[in-house]
Amino acid sequence: QAQLVESGGGLVQAGGSLRLSCAASGRTFSSYTMGWFRQAPGKEREFVAAVNWSGGNTYYAASVKGRFTISRDNAKNTVYLQMNTLKPEDTAVYYCAADWSTVVTGNPREYDYWGQGTQVTVSS
Repeated sequence: QAQLVESGGGLVQAGGSLRLSCAASGRTFSSYTMGWFRQAPGKEREFVAAVNWSGGNTYYAASVKGRFTISRDNAKNTVYLQMNTLKPEDTAVYYCAADWSTVVTGNPREYDYWGQGTQVTVSS
């Protein structure tokens, strides 16, 4: 099993940056595909970014490509989401998720473990 704890959320002005972290427990962290998702009030949870076990393969939603970067440090059991040029529409609760699979996917149903989420608010 894996337990995930997100951190790094907060309030930022439009155009600013934040870096989210997701600390995972369990010695098999390096075997998981890791993803970030977000959910805004009144909306469904949506895919943001994912990274394969080695960090060599990444996948982004069109809405964040070029602005967000996902990365991981398997030695620290941590995955990151660097968010630049933030927009008010990026405001949401951001969730980290782990998928016991080698396939990098944006389908939330494929993910086995989820964190509790961290709030990101971007003011205009």
